[in-house]
Amino acid sequence: MGKAFNICLAVFAATGSFLFGYDSGVMTDVIASHNFLEFFNTNTGSPIIGAINSTFSGGAVFGSLMGGLTMDRYGRRKTIMIGALIALVGAILQAAAQNLAMILVGRIVAGWAVGLMSMSVPVYQSECAHPKIRGLIVGLSQQMIGVGFIISTWVGYGSSFAGGGLGQFQWRFPLAFQAIPALILVCGIMFFPESPRHLMEIDREDEAMRVLRKLHFDGTNDDWIQREFHEIKTTIAAEKAITVPGWRIMFTVPQWRTRLMHGVAVQVFTQFTGINVIGYYQTQMYNALGITGNRALLVAGIYNCVGPLANLVFIVFIIDRVGRRRPLLWGTVAIIIALICESAINSRIDKENPNHALSIGGVFFLFCVTVIFSWSWGPISWTYMAEIMPMPIRARGNAFATGIGNWLVSTFWSQLSPMALKALDWKFYFLFVAFDIVVTLPIVFFFFKETKQLSLEEIDLLFGERSLGTLPNDLHKEDNLHPEQTEEKTA
Repeated sequence: MGKAFNICLAVFAATGSFLFGYDSGVMTDVIASHNFLEFFNTNTGSPIIGAINSTFSGGAVFGSLMGGLTMDRYGRRKTIMIGALIALVGAILQAAAQNLAMILVGRIVAGWAVGLMSMSVPVYQSECAHPKIRGLIVGLSQQMIGVGFIISTWVGYGSSFAGGGLGQFQWRFPLAFQAIPALILVCGIMFFPESPRHLMEIDREDEAMRVLRKLHFDGTNDDWIQREFHEIKTTIAAEKAITVPGWRIMFTVPQWRTRLMHGVAVQVFTQFTGINVIGYYQTQMYNALGITGNRALLVAGIYNCVGPLANLVFIVFIIDRVGRRRPLLWGTVAIIIALICESAINSRIDKENPNHALSIGGVFFLFCVTVIFSWSWGPISWTYMAEIMPMPIRARGNAFATGIGNWLVSTFWSQLSPMALKALDWKFYFLFVAFDIVVTLPIVFFFFKETKQLSLEEIDLLFGERSLGTLPNDLHKEDNLHPEQTEEKTA
């Protein structure tokens, strides 16, 4: 089956990422519903709206950390299925909410599910991917997050026209819609194979070889599959011989600690692009530009389509050619410029009588952020995090990086942003600009490593001795490294 099956597996697994995008994006339209605000006696600038979004992110913190346990114990597939089952419960609670407590619990449960899937899907994809297309395979996670945003926006936009006795339909139906992809994922994920690396780790070698062939055999590369199998087997055997259980090992082994910090950093820096804040609160940003009502929802719908289209072009044609570091560096610079321009336009807007040209300019630079993000941090954050973790800490490392680096920081911004947007107005964007200039750019430039087209085992060489130097030297395939990696290691 080879490449086609590999892509099919990655797309279906990314239904979990679709839920991530949908659950994150759906609240943009829900909180724009006057019926929703009246039902829960609140307004768009209140701490309650921040709490509804931050509880989702807070639940995702715990879901991500839980994944570090379930992936090692039950495997990658079953972890994704558990996440989908939890998402089903969260969807029901939100759609049936009768009071604020019920909607908050539903958001926590949905966040728990999304946190679990947001860290397990990229790991599953990366462990199944061929090195030459791993950027594409794991980039499909970001692609499906974007598709989830698109669907959530247009479902919300269509539902917003329900009036009269169907007022609650405006927000209950979009929240209930989450149950459909969750149910599809629960029913379908077990028809796909387990990750070959996890199978090897639990001593199911024959099955691991069958899965490797199913994923990568093209009729001519049997020798490559044998070498890949041998390298995975030998690496895992050596690592199992020295690895102790628990979370502490990630922080005590220097090279693993370094790799863990890379994973955390790439997730933190992704949040400090401001992309999630725009995703959650873009209707408020459009209101500040003089774009209100259903018109703001329509612009939000178009915005949510632009990012995924840009992401698709990037993961298909660019990511596995240009690598990881360069897009992150240029993407950060471009986002800084776009946010400065956005802030400048907002500072000139007359709230009572907004200038039409300035309003269009403000929308344009918000659109620029999502395009730039989709050509840099969006797909690369998931790819880089999943591929740099060594096998012994891959589950726990990705759980920690996603839970702390992504979702804990997202919780902070989700809670703070409605009030900060109201209080700081155009100055709000400079919070992200300052962080990106002072922290993100220097760290990516001096410390991030290039990992394109290397096997997960070869990436060990970039961070020091493979498996703490316990593997035979003849398995160190330094001669096979891409020239950029060889130069970097020598330096």
